[in-house]
Amino acid sequence: MSVNFFNNNNKKNTLTKAGRKIACQQIGFSIIVVLICTLVTYLNWGLVSAQSVIAAGVVTIIPNCLFAFKAFRYAGASASKLVIKSFFSGVKLKMLLMAILLIFAFKIMVILPIAFFGTFFLVMALPLLTPFLFKL
Repeated sequence: MSVNFFNNNNKKNTLTKAGRKIACQQIGFSIIVVLICTLVTYLNWGLVSAQSVIAAGVVTIIPNCLFAFKAFRYAGASASKLVIKSFFSGVKLKMLLMAILLIFAFKIMVILPIAFFGTFFLVMALPLLTPFLFKL
């Protein structure tokens, strides 16, 4: 499964192709894991727990998509300063967006902390597991 959120200009840059592929695999895998966790949670503990799992998935996956988009915009020796600047701005935006989404999730929804934070930490750890699950 491949999630493609990069524009056509970035596809032409072959140096970022491997990074984009890994990012898309990780995001796609995260989406699948969240959906499976939501289904299992709904069947075992009900709707409120499943909503907490989905909320945790949204809070983690959307900022990861933004980071991947920003991190793999530029590549090459001639663009090394742009690569570093893009990477760090992506990290800053990821943290800011994650904080905003966390605030909205806790203000708007009824969140069960165990379901929410269990999924949150699982999805945050998935990029560490993806290289072992996929032969990258």
